[in-house]
Amino acid sequence: MWILAGLGNPETSHQHNRHNVGFIAVDHIIRRYRFSAPKLKFKALFYEGEIANEKVVILKPQTYMNKSGESLLMALQFYKVPIEQLLIFYDELDLPLGKFKVKIGGGNAGHNGLRSLDQHVGVDYWRIRIGIGHPGLKSMVPSYVLSDFTVVEHQTLDPLLQTMAEHIPVFIRHGAGSFTNKLHQPHQKMASINKV
Repeated sequence: MWILAGLGNPETSHQHNRHNVGFIAVDHIIRRYRFSAPKLKFKALFYEGEIANEKVVILKPQTYMNKSGESLLMALQFYKVPIEQLLIFYDELDLPLGKFKVKIGGGNAGHNGLRSLDQHVGVDYWRIRIGIGHPGLKSMVPSYVLSDFTVVEHQTLDPLLQTMAEHIPVFIRHGAGSFTNKLHQPHQKMASINKV
């Protein structure tokens, strides 16, 4: 089985924030594959379903971003799922809006959600980094990531997230390379996969 998780902050006021693009991404998957109604489990909103004939659970941790690892550790231990079958969706300042990268392992680049995951579960999990762009100045980052995507930005973001949801069975069945290739054509040309 697989555990998929989006990273974000739980309050309604954060629902459409750039920092919550991980939640937004898994919502597309939940809707497309008709996952169960949410339950509160493992300190997360918890959804059950099936993709590519594999049992899949999706988590949206409700612990706030900087404690996301607590939720994922509980789920991994309960299901005895290896860390290599954990896939995390999250926001990436250093990628332009509409771009993405897929990788396994690596550093956290100062991302509080990843830092918590690294501390609790280790680093060798799969990550889908979803570009949100950078405001230009480091001092602007906190307010930028906690502000909402604009209508114009959604015109770029939403097709990417829909395409990711469409092809997530390819990731589960054939791996990250095949998934990335699917997203290359025709929507993305800049995607890449890096194994660390």
